[in-house]
Amino acid sequence: MLSTRQLRYFVEIAESGSFSAAAERLFIAQSALSRQIKDMETRLQTPLFERTARQPRLTAAGEAFLPRARNLLNELTKASEMATQVGTGQRGILRLSHSSTVTMSGQLLRGISVYLDQHAGVSMEIAKLSSEAQLEDLAEGRLDVGLLRLPVLRQREGVHIVPLYSERLLLAVPPNHRLAVDKSAGGIDLAQLKDEAFISIPHPQRGGLSYLSAELCMRQGFFPRAARVVSRKTTQLQLIQAGFGIALLPESMQDIAPPDIHFLPLADPDCHSTVALACRQDPSALVQHFINTCTDHCGSEPASSHRGFSPDHGD
Repeated sequence: MLSTRQLRYFVEIAESGSFSAAAERLFIAQSALSRQIKDMETRLQTPLFERTARQPRLTAAGEAFLPRARNLLNELTKASEMATQVGTGQRGILRLSHSSTVTMSGQLLRGISVYLDQHAGVSMEIAKLSSEAQLEDLAEGRLDVGLLRLPVLRQREGVHIVPLYSERLLLAVPPNHRLAVDKSAGGIDLAQLKDEAFISIPHPQRGGLSYLSAELCMRQGFFPRAARVVSRKTTQLQLIQAGFGIALLPESMQDIAPPDIHFLPLADPDCHSTVALACRQDPSALVQHFINTCTDHCGSEPASSHRGFSPDHGD
């Protein structure tokens, strides 16, 4: 088998026109260069050069071999560059998923735009998955980055979760709801919602926004009463619009809500929800660059090793 070095030596001699000039440009002894070409010819079982007194000339076999040797070296250079770009996170496909209540808008969308602007060789695949499905896909290597809402009740081994940013919760009510008509100047007190029907209640084995909403209500002495139709997905916006009930929703969901849903401020200053970014432990360079961009443009906490990433085991 011919070596890459031999191919490079052969092309250099053909292009420079002499063994001595090629040896000088390659920074090797002419005798060593001659031995390498002789070995090539032995392996190919045919001479590549006619040795003349003035300068070597390519044989017919050499003429046929030269363009292919050049192509092989060019392809090897391209392959090496591609490997370097992928390995350093400058090229590739980033697989991202987000919970239905983590909207692709605002500061998050700006962070994604900045990342793609800075990494022209990267493309992104975005899907919508529950927090539990995201953690499973991350653990199994089917996903690169997950965006979810805390708390996380079940942590997957090898998956890191870190808070990215927080946003206030608002009370979403249907058109003509009594609270939308009789607005409180200081915001809605959660205790006022005791007899309201909530279209999102927590699953016993899942965390996220519905779990947080129930926890906030229980601090006021009641568990949210379930509406006749419930959902933990973005369909809850349509259920609220149709008058099935109310929900505590993050401020960003106003960006995708029907215009006739009323979003009312809450009196409790602790009513905030946190979006977290999840990835595998020791992320690839591609993922790490995305993490860095998100923490720089969306994050509220300073970065350290892995730009602030640490495991969060939930409740």
